[in-house]
Amino acid sequence: MKKKERPKGRGTELRPTKARVREALFDILRPRVEDAIFLDLYAGTGAVGINALKEGAASAMFVEESRHSAKDIFELLQKTKLIDRAEVMQKQALTFIKWAELDGSSFDIIFLDPPYHNDEINLILPALAESPLLNRDGVIIAEHSSKIQLPESIHSLEKIKDYHYGDSVLSFYRQD
Repeated sequence: MKKKERPKGRGTELRPTKARVREALFDILRPRVEDAIFLDLYAGTGAVGINALKEGAASAMFVEESRHSAKDIFELLQKTKLIDRAEVMQKQALTFIKWAELDGSSFDIIFLDPPYHNDEINLILPALAESPLLNRDGVIIAEHSSKIQLPESIHSLEKIKDYHYGDSVLSFYRQD
């Protein structure tokens, strides 16, 4: 009997960051990413965090709720020989934030790309703003639908700039 191949990201609706948006993101981040501690929250395929590692990030944490997607990211990191600078956690984003606070984790760059079809971004940004996860002079980048206007400030976070790419927007925040 032939073994069925499991589809990538089964059980989730993956919407990977488009190559054009990812390229623009790293054009903006390039001066910051070298030696950075990078968090890829809602990692999906892991493409953004893997890109950060290839651009010279010291380490990357991949957080993905889907067990299958997390496993795929882990296997891709092994295949690309980046696993020694990476960690993959299969957790829901809000649960991860609570865990990371207790663990004392902190990051220079936090990238998040929650599902466009729900209100998750309006839950996760305040949770990040109230947490100590962002290092001093760090940046949070939220990828979201152009149909959503994110606030100029969220608790201690201040929006630096929005970059528009078709139906996607990259909103950059820093601690005020």
